Amino acid sequence: MSGRLVHVGSAVVDYVYRIDALPAAGTERTASSYARVAGGGFNMMVAARRTGMKVVFGGQLGTGPDGDFLRAAFAAEGIETLTPPSPSMDSGNCVAMISSDAERTFVSWPGAESRLTLSMMKSVQVVPGDWVFTSGYTLSYPGSRDALADWIEALPAGIPFIFDPTPVIADIPRPILDRVLARATWLSCNTDEAAEIAGAGDAQTVAIRLLAEHCPRAEGVVIRAGARGCLVRMADGGTRAVPGFKVEAVDTNGAGDTHIGAFVSALSQGKSPCEAARYANAAAALSVTRHGGSSAPTDFEIQEFLTRRGEPMTAQGQEEAAAT
Repeated sequence: MSGRLVHVGSAVVDYVYRIDALPAAGTERTASSYARVAGGGFNMMVAARRTGMKVVFGGQLGTGPDGDFLRAAFAAEGIETLTPPSPSMDSGNCVAMISSDAERTFVSWPGAESRLTLSMMKSVQVVPGDWVFTSGYTLSYPGSRDALADWIEALPAGIPFIFDPTPVIADIPRPILDRVLARATWLSCNTDEAAEIAGAGDAQTVAIRLLAEHCPRAEGVVIRAGARGCLVRMADGGTRAVPGFKVEAVDTNGAGDTHIGAFVSALSQGKSPCEAARYANAAAALSVTRHGGSSAPTDFEIQEFLTRRGEPMTAQGQEEAAAT
């Protein structure tokens, strides 16, 4: 394993309610369960950490009960925070309603994670071998987007930068989005987000446009398609549809985050992009069989899953199996 994942994004506290269906306007539903969990960028960090990557957080946490909750969650996963906490704001939160079909609906409230300045980020130093990640959420906040775009553009040329535009892509001013895409080494997005950037079309056509017109420095793009898997398009012209895995989903919250975290971790270990995508598909498939956004599996669990599906376990997985 080389380097760290430097996550310069946002983490929030999720207030999760499980319901049979979303209530109609003016009506009320009673949840079957409730949980308070770490969410937002935490889910992606957990996926990378549990698959063997060292992870540090370069965003901001708040001062208050939600910030304290996130710090405890970070500590439990071995994730270090590089920036000082906000002296004036608590961390933000998100109400997540998970319906019986495993889909989710969100209402969020931004907090300290929505305020970043270049002065605040002086302590976020990258070194050769590091991988940097950010998401569209942090770029959607007026109080952080300009500083973060400046910081990303100033990254050393040899540092890989991974970007996930997220469902809030329409809230990112196009000039900011274009600047970040232009620096991306890898873009990972779902089909809707890809179309928002590059226009409608089949996945391969959109991927070609993403690389040719929006991500000139990228090695490749990944277009995620949920249970169907993903498409990997390389800058050198290679394309491969990597199929997903059929599982019984109970909660799709955090599946995309798990996919990205596992993909980056696999790339950092020297896997080819298509191998990393297969690995990430397995990680995401396992995550949706569990409740909670930070339900990412460990490397051993992924290797075991792939072995059951007829793929050989790696040397690392064999070592972990022997140790258990």
